[in-house]
Amino acid sequence: MSFILKPVDTVENISPADFKKNYLDPRKPLIIKGLTKTWPAREKWTTEYLKEIAGNLEVPLYDNAKVDPSKPINSAAAHMRFGDYLDLIKSEPTELRIFFFNLFKHVPSLIKDIVLPKDLMGGFIESMPAMFFGGSNSVTFLHYDIDLPHLFHTHFGGRKHIILFDNKWKDRLYCIPNATYALEDYDVANPDFDKFPALRGVEGYEVFLEHGDTLFMPTGMWHWMKYLDGSFSLSLRAWDASPIRKAQSLFNLAIKGGLDSVLKMALKAPYAEFREKLAIKRAEKALARGLPKK
Repeated sequence: MSFILKPVDTVENISPADFKKNYLDPRKPLIIKGLTKTWPAREKWTTEYLKEIAGNLEVPLYDNAKVDPSKPINSAAAHMRFGDYLDLIKSEPTELRIFFFNLFKHVPSLIKDIVLPKDLMGGFIESMPAMFFGGSNSVTFLHYDIDLPHLFHTHFGGRKHIILFDNKWKDRLYCIPNATYALEDYDVANPDFDKFPALRGVEGYEVFLEHGDTLFMPTGMWHWMKYLDGSFSLSLRAWDASPIRKAQSLFNLAIKGGLDSVLKMALKAPYAEFREKLAIKRAEKALARGLPKK
């Protein structure tokens, strides 16, 4: 037995009532292929266009390397002119990617090219549209977003492979204590189940996004992503309506973000090794107890 991955439901369009009943309330992912049909961005946003309007910006780049325990989790591996980076991902495979880039701050007019899907739900964080860029071979490590938003993740210009897991599986995924990401010693697309037995039988979803597709990822959902082509995505974030979820978000930002970063920087490798051993212990314990319960 290995991961048990099923496809994500796919629709062209969906009514607000059906979306709320079948996906938002039960926190189930969904691909909406027609959500961007009326967006100017769907045809307008090419790498050549983005290079033309923002090519001179300097951007931080990230790679597939394991997190350095002596550095903050999102430390850049390199910097490059945005235009040069766009040329790179369209011309050859590369691990380098751009993470959580608010291009709208630099080019505010871009906001006119998208439409927030407020007909489906409220709570959108309009100040935080984030873009992600990657070359073929670049991978986003397995994690869930620390502030626990709902995400509408739209892809442009190529294909993207995504694997999702409900948050209830976090211990079995070897979640690092006090963090929102998993042990990075296994390949999510092809894990060694003998070395990491707690992964056997973990249930999730597998997605292949194409140009213009939008993936709804509910709050707390774990996601691993691999760019199959040099391409990019836009994530729109929305708060969950639950006051409890909002309190959990604030706790995560304070403890799993702030306090954990301080400990990580102060204690470095010993703290990282302790957390990894604890993640393995918790995963094995969850497996032995048959968690999570259905």
